Amino acid sequence: MSGLIDLDVIAGAKATHRYARLSASKARVVLNLVRDEDLALARDRLRFCERGAAEVVSKVLESAVANATNNEQLDADELYVAECWADEGPVLKRWRPRARGRATRIFKQTCHITVIVAQLSPEELEMREARLAASGSQTAAAARAARVAASRAGTGADDEMDVDETAAGEAPDETDPAVVDEGVDSEVAAVADDEVEAADATAAAQDPEAADPDAAEPEERN
Repeated sequence: MSGLIDLDVIAGAKATHRYARLSASKARVVLNLVRDEDLALARDRLRFCERGAAEVVSKVLESAVANATNNEQLDADELYVAECWADEGPVLKRWRPRARGRATRIFKQTCHITVIVAQLSPEELEMREARLAASGSQTAAAARAARVAASRAGTGADDEMDVDETAAGEAPDETDPAVVDEGVDSEVAAVADDEVEAADATAAAQDPEAADPDAAEPEERN
């Protein structure tokens, strides 16, 4: 895209990294890869670019996107790289020792990197949605909305299951085999306790000394 973007007319934001410690020519090679590209494609190209300037340009791009989303309330899925350029910065002069006591000068280049992101026009957004629909895919916002809807639907089903389980716990079913077995076991235990008590009473009637061993102790002492 030729010319500068007027942010007063077009919705967007920009970010600038000043005094970057690399030459402007190296930065321009990377900037040419992302100019006029969608945000998702620009991020992918910078992620897999092997040049050192790609990391610096990626940080400037993310800063511009953050300015657009936080300050201008724009949707990140609708942004593209409208403009990007690198200006020459001051040159740092250093010295390197050489043979025979000589010294040679080293020039360390710096540059100022600027990235502008803007919102796609309604026509471009419609064209992109048509391409996504034809390919069977969907945008990140649509995918996020679908995931949220599915999560809410699953949460509602889980709540209904919890309510059913709570109701079942408050009013247990008498026909449940586990409940029936528990009642039978309690009845059998009660009958066994009654039989043990009756046997103890019979043994005490037949042998009082066995029932009360302390009663015979005074006679043995005498």
